[in-house]
Amino acid sequence: MRFVIYTADHEPPHAHVYGVGEARIDIVELSVITQGAMSDRDVRRALVVIEENQTLFLETWRKYHG
Repeated sequence: MRFVIYTADHEPPHAHVYGVGEARIDIVELSVITQGAMSDRDVRRALVVIEENQTLFLETWRKYHG
């Protein structure tokens, strides 16, 4: 999976996750915003990765979005 935070994106703080399919995950709430063709299993794995690295994801979001 590839995790991306775009520099010209919108609130809420979220990460785009790409693999087989894609999803957008809210970094603060640790919830799925959208899920496009990504399996539930992969979404759960992505949520775990974001939860385990939540501070890094939030710091990265704030670096670009204030």
